[in-house]
Amino acid sequence: MPLALDTPQGAAELAESLLPPLGNRWLHTQAVAARACEASAAVPAAERDLLIASAWLHDIGYAPELRDTGFHPLDGARYLESLGAADRLVRLVAHHSGAVYEAEQRGLSAELAVYEREDSPLLDALIYADMTTGPAGQSFDFDHRIDEILVRYEPGSEVHTAISKARPYLGAAVERTRARLGE
Repeated sequence: MPLALDTPQGAAELAESLLPPLGNRWLHTQAVAARACEASAAVPAAERDLLIASAWLHDIGYAPELRDTGFHPLDGARYLESLGAADRLVRLVAHHSGAVYEAEQRGLSAELAVYEREDSPLLDALIYADMTTGPAGQSFDFDHRIDEILVRYEPGSEVHTAISKARPYLGAAVERTRARLGE
């Protein structure tokens, strides 16, 4: 019987079955999971495993075999849902790192809205882990990470526009997590 996907080990195994061929995406995912471990004190003890599991799975929608809409948070959430993953895990993957902003740019807001977004220390910590980790697993501060994304994606692209609009929301989540960690 496979491990539950909302456990760090079960999530890591699923991520490792899909992401290593993607090179830097796999390096990024491993580092985001490690950062989530470091940030776990920012969430209640009962939610720490879910934080780490969601970090392992946040980018599985990039796996070519899972691509449907081409919007990785939605494709990842739909895949997890098809596997019977816990609803909260599915919703965290769907809404990681301001996905609502990119969904709007891609005309996928209604599809993403199927998954309710929570405003919680857990989602903040997931955003923190992703938004302080570079594309190949580097440790970045928030502004460096956002600037790196804006350079990597051309102005006018869905990602560039979405990240530009999401920057205040993402920055606030990072700051709330830092405060919870006493940084």
